[in-house]
Amino acid sequence: MLLSPSLPLVLAPFIGSFLGVLAWRMPRAEPVILARSACPRCGTRLTAWELVPLLSYLAQKGRCRTCRAPIDRFHPAMEILALAIAALTVLATWQGGAPGPLAAAAVWRGCLFGWWLLVLAAIDLRTFRLPDILTLPLTAAGLILAATNGWAMVLTHATAALLGYGIFTTLALSYRRLRGHDGLGLGDAKLLAAGGAWLGPAALPMVVCGAALLTLGAVLVTTRGRINRNMPIPFGPGLAASLWGTWLWQTAYPFHG
Repeated sequence: MLLSPSLPLVLAPFIGSFLGVLAWRMPRAEPVILARSACPRCGTRLTAWELVPLLSYLAQKGRCRTCRAPIDRFHPAMEILALAIAALTVLATWQGGAPGPLAAAAVWRGCLFGWWLLVLAAIDLRTFRLPDILTLPLTAAGLILAATNGWAMVLTHATAALLGYGIFTTLALSYRRLRGHDGLGLGDAKLLAAGGAWLGPAALPMVVCGAALLTLGAVLVTTRGRINRNMPIPFGPGLAASLWGTWLWQTAYPFHG
């Protein structure tokens, strides 16, 4: 069953629900696993039915059953995005032509990468921070997976991680020295390092270019072009989307990876 490429599609909404809780509670230093889910307004603990992803939200019409307070749309959005990540990963793997067990392994790898990036993007969007407790293990996971293709691949991807971290760190420190304030966080540098560990050095230019375009486009749309230099802009969501999109491209079209 674990080797079935369709299993991530079944589990995706439940994983998205957990990722939503993680992104919501981690920045507040609240317990993630042991604490019971409850309405943030009236404190009513949620039943098992109310924890069913998407269906419970629709059945309750987006409101708490007790106090009728609106349920934050952030939670169903995370469940939908997790499902979309799984679906696109399956399509990319099918397009890439990976056979049998290799296809299942590729799907799980893509979902792991995509879901991990999703929670990082959500946290950065809400708090303007990319926690080390998530970015550093993501880098380690990329290098561990690279090791399945031999030590030469580990060395290549480790070099990419160092290169990504070095480039963004240099840019961040240079900007701070010239302008007197931060323009790029070191969390972004660590996330790019994780991307290098997963994707290799050839992908870095595409990733950085894609992240810049996605972030700029999102800012222009959300602000209607009213940008000022004091406006805080999270770069993590654009970088995360570019990293995962590049993984999809490499998987669907291995010749370009």
